[in-house]
Amino acid sequence: MKLSRLHFAAFAAAAILGLTGAVATAQPMAEAAHGPGHGPGHGPGPGGGMDIGHLLASLKGQLNLNTSQQVMWDNAVAQSKAAHDAGRANMQKLHDALAAELANASPDLAALAAVSDGVQASNQALRQTVRAQWLQLYATFSPEQKVVVRDALAKRLAHMESMRARILQHMQSGG
Repeated sequence: MKLSRLHFAAFAAAAILGLTGAVATAQPMAEAAHGPGHGPGHGPGPGGGMDIGHLLASLKGQLNLNTSQQVMWDNAVAQSKAAHDAGRANMQKLHDALAAELANASPDLAALAAVSDGVQASNQALRQTVRAQWLQLYATFSPEQKVVVRDALAKRLAHMESMRARILQHMQSGG
């Protein structure tokens, strides 16, 4: 009996980790709200995509935004914060559903999977809405502002390639 409870506890812990894999995706644009260096977003985001909001936030001081761009910026930050809060609420919903199911003698994993899928879909829609707003702002950039963004992306790409090469070299050397 103890062994099966242990197995169930291990399974539940794995389920929590698997189901909360969307946690990182529920945190769009924390950095834009707090400035570079805070929160996630130092490179590719979940699923390997670049978070344009985080990138632009890290470059804000170099972009010299005009008045209308600053208004768009403020709106994008506000929407990012709202999406972040909604994503956290979605994750709490998933956590609550998991806790409720674990209280049952026979948890309904299909129900948990359905809640998880709903949370992931909702958080994906939030990310896409926020991304669209940041891309709208980017579309208003002057050629000079776009060069700043391009150069930052090129620098990040070179850094990722360098890290990849070091990791491959380390793996090949038997490290």
